Amino acid sequence: MEQPADVDVLICGAGASGLTLAIDLARRGVAFRIIEKLPAPFAGSRGKGIQPRSQEVFEDLGIIDRLFALGGTYPPQREYLSDGSFADSVLMEVSDPNPAEPFNQPLMIPQFVTEQVLRDRLAEFGHQVEYGCELTGLEQGADDVTARLTTTAQERVIRARYLVGADGGRSFVRSVLGVGFPGKTLGVRALVADVTLEGLSTDVWHRFGEGDMERQIAICPLAGTNLFQIQAPVPLEGPVGVSAADLDVMIADRTGRSDVRIGIVGWASVYSMNARLADRYRVERIFLVGDAAHTHPPTGGQGLNTSVQDAYNLGWKLAAVLNGAPVSLLDSYEEERRPIAAGILGLSTGLLTQMQQGVMRRGREVHQLDLSYAGGSLAAADCDSGLTPKAGDRAPDAELTGAAGQGRRLFDLFAGPHWTLLRYGSVVPEVSARQGLRIHGIGPGCELRDNGGQFQRFYGVKTGDCVLVRPDGYIGLIAASARISDIEDYLAKVGLSQ
Repeated sequence: MEQPADVDVLICGAGASGLTLAIDLARRGVAFRIIEKLPAPFAGSRGKGIQPRSQEVFEDLGIIDRLFALGGTYPPQREYLSDGSFADSVLMEVSDPNPAEPFNQPLMIPQFVTEQVLRDRLAEFGHQVEYGCELTGLEQGADDVTARLTTTAQERVIRARYLVGADGGRSFVRSVLGVGFPGKTLGVRALVADVTLEGLSTDVWHRFGEGDMERQIAICPLAGTNLFQIQAPVPLEGPVGVSAADLDVMIADRTGRSDVRIGIVGWASVYSMNARLADRYRVERIFLVGDAAHTHPPTGGQGLNTSVQDAYNLGWKLAAVLNGAPVSLLDSYEEERRPIAAGILGLSTGLLTQMQQGVMRRGREVHQLDLSYAGGSLAAADCDSGLTPKAGDRAPDAELTGAAGQGRRLFDLFAGPHWTLLRYGSVVPEVSARQGLRIHGIGPGCELRDNGGQFQRFYGVKTGDCVLVRPDGYIGLIAASARISDIEDYLAKVGLSQ
């Protein structure tokens, strides 16, 4: 008789993607473990920008207000010219507030703070990361994955129904699977460091030597901390000192100033920029997420955000299959997320080229609000005939009013691990209630009123239309109420049969 696995999911790696996945599985009641080979949490700010789409993800996970309380907006950039003068400009283009998009600009918050907030949220579900625990071997079987875990005290073997490699750009999981990681080194080697310093104000992002890859240096105050982040290209070969004295010399040489002095170097790294994409995101019962699946240059703040959204896409699918949904649902993870990463690699690389030319300005293209799964197997394109948005697109927010007079948002209805079926107008679809699905009526005579016609306008619906929204906030299907069979068939495909 087949013995049950020790755990449903083993997550290898406790960066932003691994922690996001752990939280999503925890709130769904999935049995998992999350391990990290490092002895303690990562202490640097390699990533410092949370894009609007990731802010929506973090709102759903219950941590967005904590992040905003600890972070801040991006400051203006101050470009110092060779004659000693300077010019200030806005780095981030900000759109006007829009009820469909509640978050309209990136949030600056150091990665180590973001990950601490994620760990605290995970603890609220009764889980914690196992630090100093390394995956040193794995073997796939027909029904599970056998993993060898090594700590300073012991070596043990556990069995998991699924394993997720969230173990970074040098992924052990990807290597053992033999998954290719093609791409290129971009010909840029850079230093990044978190430091305390004196001599520069905290109200602007200080930039020197723009367009000169031998003298360029950027020094950015990290919102919510007393730290600055230093970023600077360095020679492709040879040692690069990262002590306070070394950085003092670099700053003086590149800025021409002697008044900027380093206090403490909290964390520093020298790395070569790469753009790489894994050939596969899934090998049977093993998945790759985050940097294990794709690595980006830091320009545009896309890496951490893409990683978080990998996990957000995979979490609900793993939980659904573990609860009886067709195993084929897991094929949609790579189908949806790999093309997204390929496009973002192109964006990040293009922004790097602009940065090398001295151009630093970011707009909607980095916000990730327009990413879409349209055309994929979970986007019922035959049912949405020309509507905007369409199946596979992000589901917009909208302001509503409850029948009792209280204000509501669509995102309030979406929040949580369930699917949401919205019907517009007084026609009630003959879709039965079931676990994992919430049904709401919007419009005249319904439980929710459409404030100023926002829902109708943002979704392009007419009376009787139904919109099915996935647990990750993307539209699965738009159908006329008369086409109840389409809705029932779709729900059965994703494991929500009656």
